[in-house]
Amino acid sequence: MQYSIRNFLWLILVSTILSGGSVFAAEVYFLSPADGDVIEGEVLVQFGLKGMGVTAAGYDAPNTGHHHLLIDMHELPDLRLPLPRSEQLRHFGGGQTEAVIQLSPGTHTLQLVLGNYLHIPHDPAVVSNKITIEVGVE
Repeated sequence: MQYSIRNFLWLILVSTILSGGSVFAAEVYFLSPADGDVIEGEVLVQFGLKGMGVTAAGYDAPNTGHHHLLIDMHELPDLRLPLPRSEQLRHFGGGQTEAVIQLSPGTHTLQLVLGNYLHIPHDPAVVSNKITIEVGVE
């Protein structure tokens, strides 16, 4: 029996789905602001997510999680443990997909991490690229 590349790829796709795996990796990203934006006053941060769903903390639903916003963090926290709440690591456990935040004037970095129902990042971790914004005086 001869298999074409198309048949081979179809077989991998079906096998992956039947085994409970995902063909497409999840991705978390910023809808706004964009990397390099200059913002006056409050910052509207909008979270994007592909390949998974958003749910509130405490609800253990497959392929879901909630957003955590890292502000001016030079390194990621330990992604094997629940993410600790702080001014630099903000939890959106209500399933929020946007927030208005106050930042001091100056340069700031932002990054997103998706956490499960216990605030523990998924394995593999779903982490956005880090963006840099400039906040001016209103």
